[in-house]
Amino acid sequence: MMELNVTVPPAGSQPPGQEQQAAGAGILLQISMLVLSFVLGHLLRRHKFYYLPEASASLLIGLVVGGFANVSKTEMNLRKWFNFHEEFFFLFLLPPIIFQSGFSLAPKPFFSNFGAIITFAILGTFIASVITGLLVYLGGLIFIMYRLPLVECMMFGALISATDPVTVLSIFQELGTDMNLYALVFGESVLNDAVAISLYRTMSSVRSHASSGQHFFVLIVRFLETFIGSMSSGVGVGFISALLFKYAGLDVDNLQNLECCLFVLFPYFSYMLAEGLGLSGIVSILFTGVVMKHYTFSNLSESSQHFVAAFFHLISSLAETFIFIYMGFDIAIEQHSLSHVGFIFFSILFIVVARAANVFSCAYLVNLARPSNQQIPMKHQKALWYSGLRGAMAFALALQSVHDLPEGHGKTIFTATTAIVVLTVLLIGGSTGTVLESLEVVGDVHDDLVGESFEESNGYIAPSYDEGASSGSRLRTRLQEFHRSAASFTALDKNYLTPFFTSQYDESEDLDEQPQRTRRAGFRGH
Repeated sequence: MMELNVTVPPAGSQPPGQEQQAAGAGILLQISMLVLSFVLGHLLRRHKFYYLPEASASLLIGLVVGGFANVSKTEMNLRKWFNFHEEFFFLFLLPPIIFQSGFSLAPKPFFSNFGAIITFAILGTFIASVITGLLVYLGGLIFIMYRLPLVECMMFGALISATDPVTVLSIFQELGTDMNLYALVFGESVLNDAVAISLYRTMSSVRSHASSGQHFFVLIVRFLETFIGSMSSGVGVGFISALLFKYAGLDVDNLQNLECCLFVLFPYFSYMLAEGLGLSGIVSILFTGVVMKHYTFSNLSESSQHFVAAFFHLISSLAETFIFIYMGFDIAIEQHSLSHVGFIFFSILFIVVARAANVFSCAYLVNLARPSNQQIPMKHQKALWYSGLRGAMAFALALQSVHDLPEGHGKTIFTATTAIVVLTVLLIGGSTGTVLESLEVVGDVHDDLVGESFEESNGYIAPSYDEGASSGSRLRTRLQEFHRSAASFTALDKNYLTPFFTSQYDESEDLDEQPQRTRRAGFRGH
């Protein structure tokens, strides 16, 4: 007699047909939310309603849908549709966002302020991370907030120090602002994501493999190894792509499809190379974007240039909007403990203090190295301080911390981070336009005038006022030497690197002669 084996599906599971139908409904819901976000964002821009920026609108859409899911008792099904791991962020969502950030840099204002941007992004992020971590640890010691071990507090300080001022930059574009301030805000946000990732992974490695007696010098060396190694791999891949497109002869009509395919693949090659070497793929793809825009992009045919610029802008916009929707959805769906309220409240206070220490101390060092007519004015420092919103990178690292840390600790950090992102984007983002107007840092700026100012000073253009002028010292001398080295790098790039790596370079054509095209095309995205 034949025995019939019948597989009984686990309790709570659905037949394959119903699972496919549920998946289709989930994807339809996500697409509908994306469409609604883009349409609402367009209407907000069109009517110049700055109290609800596009990122805030996406968050609110996620919050509303998540709230309805809780009320209708369907949150478990919706959670299943939206439930993806941090690998999805780091492999598919963050790479195009980070690459577009590096790819959309306008070279002239960025490299003219390169020393200041590096100072804010590396030293400033390190200062903010350490101060935040120490304050959170001390807060736990005196029982005003949830207590975490010191290394985990430092991990939280690293991930929450990654700023994402997409709201501020969108208002800058709408209202107009000084290009140097834009370059500082944009450049810092691009590079400090890379620094935050390196710091987070360094502290995570210390927690996993090292003991409490880990020497501070070893931590610094490990961080530098990760950051410099990742940066080198990204720059190397970018230079290789520039030489390939210069000498391969792909810029002909019947090879434009191949040209575009290769250009799109190089960033992911850089990302996977760094990950395979045990480095940071995000750091690598960031610098690949910078190098490919500056050198490889000019080796493409004109039609391919239009395509790849539009393509990366498209996928980065989709990824960033989806992340903000998901963050809003998650904060509404997630079961939050009241014990996290104190952690969230005091963390916000500590972040504000750490951001102030970051901006004002770094601005003081930068001003030491600059003549009086190129100082960063106090109103621009305040704008930098206020622009420290948290976004996709902090959320993704917090999502990873759920797996890296014990359940209670990782969950606390994730809940606090999502709440901080929502609060900063909604509250600070909504008031950004008013605050920037009160600081008088927004207004119409003529591109030609900005270009002339860059030509004259090769540095920061700001009102010349003698604020805190100090006597000459060794520190001032060394900082001024570093400032001059940034200018010498610009000369090296113009005289040697650009002619070597690009085929369409004309010595009579300088970036100063194309300020409008570069700025308008370069300062989009992120």
